[in-house]
Amino acid sequence: MATTTVDIPHSLGRAAAKARLQANIGQLAAHVPGGVAAVQTRWPGPDRMVIELAALGQVVTATLDIEDRLVRASFDLPGMLGFMAGAIAAAVRREGEKLLLPSPD
Repeated sequence: MATTTVDIPHSLGRAAAKARLQANIGQLAAHVPGGVAAVQTRWPGPDRMVIELAALGQVVTATLDIEDRLVRASFDLPGMLGFMAGAIAAAVRREGEKLLLPSPD
């Protein structure tokens, strides 16, 4: 199993970043190639979200630690997905940055 960590910077502050993640987690399935069979989320701590999703016949667990100026995403890639760690990390960074951009006024 390959563990990958991606830091996603933001200027929202911890509370706003957490709110944005909570509000938009439903969009996750649209960003996973091959579709997602199931997505489950839980908050084991006030600033930590755990996401479990089934994709491409595999289960991927991601932990999002929300900080004042960044979200640290750590995920375990089972089996063959480990070979795609670089591409998956780039996609997580790109889509995470979009999600955490300041709203246009």
